[in-house]
Amino acid sequence: MDLVSKRLKLKEIDWDDAEDIHRLHSFPEVDEFNTLGLPMNINETKEIIRPMIDEQKAEKRKIYFWKILLKETNEFIGIAGMNLSLNKFKLGEIYYKILPAIWGNGYATEVSKVLIKTGFENFKLHKIEAGVATENIASMRVLEKSGMTREGLRRKILPIRGEWKDNYHYAIVEDDPKDYY
Repeated sequence: MDLVSKRLKLKEIDWDDAEDIHRLHSFPEVDEFNTLGLPMNINETKEIIRPMIDEQKAEKRKIYFWKILLKETNEFIGIAGMNLSLNKFKLGEIYYKILPAIWGNGYATEVSKVLIKTGFENFKLHKIEAGVATENIASMRVLEKSGMTREGLRRKILPIRGEWKDNYHYAIVEDDPKDYY
């Protein structure tokens, strides 16, 4: 399942994307609020993405993982994903990571909005959630611009570089106002 927005294409990953994903995960700025940690080598990155690629063959998929490309140039600029509950709660959780060199151009908000739209229109979800470290101001702005509401605080839930960090819980439900553009 590939997705398109005004300036971006989201295409499901394959093994040819491992180098780009490894490069993205190797930036300390990207890792600042990430629980993965910096990958030691490309093989570690391949093991991280293996379940997402394997999931593409599943009959009832719970995991979707896309590379983000600029529509005009096909340049890799990041990754995005959605995890589905596949149960009566009809929940989805979204996430995204963008290369630091192009932060501040609205790409994360554009990705977040297309994921929300896909969650409600294609997956018929009731609620879409996202978590964000309480210190990650930029990502909080992205989620709020995407129509999500901060619902609560999860204390000391994120293991980041040997410390337990707090996380804000954001969500949007199917009958909330939406701006997909």
